[in-house]
Amino acid sequence: MVVKINENYLKLKSSYLFVEVARRESEFIKNNPEANVIKMGIGDVTKPLVPAVIKAFSDAVDEMGNADTFMGYGPEQGYEFLAETIIKNDFEKYGISLDTSEVFISDGAKCDTGNIQEIFGIDNRIAVTDPVYTVYVDTNVMAGRTGEMKDGMYEGLTYLKCNSENGFVPELPADPVDIIYLCYPNNPTGTTLTKDQLKVFVDYAKENKAIILFDAAYEAFINEDDVPHSIYEIEGAKEVAIEFRSFSKTAGFTGTRCAYTVVPKELIGYDSEGNEVEINPLWNRRQTTKFNGVSYPVQKAAEATYSEEGQAQIKEVVDYYMANAKVIRESLSDLGLEVYGGVSSPYIWVKAPNNMDSWAFFDLLLNEANVIGTPGSGFGPSGEGYLRLTAFNTLENTKEAMDRISKLEF
Repeated sequence: MVVKINENYLKLKSSYLFVEVARRESEFIKNNPEANVIKMGIGDVTKPLVPAVIKAFSDAVDEMGNADTFMGYGPEQGYEFLAETIIKNDFEKYGISLDTSEVFISDGAKCDTGNIQEIFGIDNRIAVTDPVYTVYVDTNVMAGRTGEMKDGMYEGLTYLKCNSENGFVPELPADPVDIIYLCYPNNPTGTTLTKDQLKVFVDYAKENKAIILFDAAYEAFINEDDVPHSIYEIEGAKEVAIEFRSFSKTAGFTGTRCAYTVVPKELIGYDSEGNEVEINPLWNRRQTTKFNGVSYPVQKAAEATYSEEGQAQIKEVVDYYMANAKVIRESLSDLGLEVYGGVSSPYIWVKAPNNMDSWAFFDLLLNEANVIGTPGSGFGPSGEGYLRLTAFNTLENTKEAMDRISKLEF
């Protein structure tokens, strides 16, 4: 007898995108130790946790050091105090009503968007936008829902092209699908969908008994009036959609780890005999079996982001990053480059000049300007020829990076 591996992992032909970016960065720095490299590739934030969050975090840690206020295992789904605060602040102002049992606190939207596929059958047909956040694809490959990769696409997956030709608005699947991953404001392109454009997908899901997995991690960066902050602003969406939210980019929780997922009780799936099955209890069962919950101090810190003081402080941080985005967008546009995003998103999607491919453009910026972006080809075939830049660095570094790039000869 020998140990058998999950051979679906062998279908992952290349290393994870950000691992390869880090490898090239490390190699460059090793060979050029004096270089001042500006990182605008991986979407990690640079601003620290705001004072209101730090105080709540610290107070909760003090509670953990006192026998009378010590907290052991908490509910795997998260504490009621945080779920109630989330509903009041993130949804009720948009006329959306939710029950606390529909909100599941977790340690990250990345984890949830990857883990959610566990509760769905292996034979479901999956659709993703192209370009796409790689976690949606790779976790389904690992689960065995795809064939091998050919020409940059996995067999068995439906790719919905998002490019300049269609205004980065994905078309509906040509063939029926069961699960659709949508991320808006979009990572990596930084583009958005209007309420009417998103309604098209909600209507499709209702008509085809499909489910939308809606990643709204960048909701706080929305600056356009007609862009929905939640998919549940669309009538009927509770019947067909799961929404993922994160404190990472909004409140600087990338290293603190806190997020949440909304699974409405109206959401229905089907068993092999066509009988209706509620999705909410399935996710609850998954979480209570495989997850022990987010720590009490972190959840108290997350609650503080909704205080009047916390909201004001976080808005300053969000505005700071969006000012960076404006600098990037306008600077690159002034150079004559084709630029998208950066209006309601901290991501800027720039087309490589002179028909250069993504990795060549990446290498050019790294070697000649000492600036790191993320090659668009790593996000799918339609990302080829583009590069993603993030607005999460300092304003000083952002301006310096744009100055360096302006001196390049394309």
